[in-house]
Amino acid sequence: MEILASGCLATTFVWLQHRGGLREAATSTRPGIRERWHRPLATGQRRAGIALGALRPGSASVRARRVDGGYVLDGESPWVTGWDMIDTLCAAARDERDTVVWALLDAEAGRGLSVEPLDLVAVRASRTVLVRFDGYRVADERVTGAHPYAEWAERDAAGLRLNGFLALGVAARCVALLGATPLAVALDECRSALVSGTPDVAQARAAAAALAVRAAAALAVTQGAGAVLRGSHAERLSREALFLLVFGSRPAIRSALSRRLLY
Repeated sequence: MEILASGCLATTFVWLQHRGGLREAATSTRPGIRERWHRPLATGQRRAGIALGALRPGSASVRARRVDGGYVLDGESPWVTGWDMIDTLCAAARDERDTVVWALLDAEAGRGLSVEPLDLVAVRASRTVLVRFDGYRVADERVTGAHPYAEWAERDAAGLRLNGFLALGVAARCVALLGATPLAVALDECRSALVSGTPDVAQARAAAAALAVRAAAALAVTQGAGAVLRGSHAERLSREALFLLVFGSRPAIRSALSRRLLY
């Protein structure tokens, strides 16, 4: 992931979402799901995005209501990536018992599904949108699984560490453009911390995000006035570092990052 992100963060961002849909198809125990969806997603015949708005702490932004033959979805899910490049949407919703319901949908506007493009400061080529569900019906044959919301924390923890390598990719590109620099040592240290998960994932994620900002700033200073021209390496990498300060964050990561930046 670090290598991909050092080349193109937008491409890596889209690929990462596809990986989530592929994993859901590969691990589902519902009859017919793996047979229908896994091979097309694994080979790239189909491309997936993910809609995880229902998994926010507190009140879910996407609700599932059980009806005859399936569910009806209502609500909003931000940060759905790859719109118009994907054909499959791996969506999560929560029912009245706080059970997370997962389903593979057609990534098409209409019939109770609409989208609003998000004007991001970086990775704009990822075509990230906000998806709205309004009485969107999901047939049981599209449901890949269901589990209590409390179990989501375990699945979420696995992804938190992986997302940190996006920031390392941006930092690594800056280091490569800077040449010999002590930042290369910091990059190695951050990588080791993420791999080992020490002292903890939140601290490792915060360190990676802070390093990306520091490396992008160093590159801008080194490049001088040219860094503020649109299309320069420093301009793009600075915007990407800003994006990664908040992408995939959690309260513990924000707290650790705030301490690094404020004190």
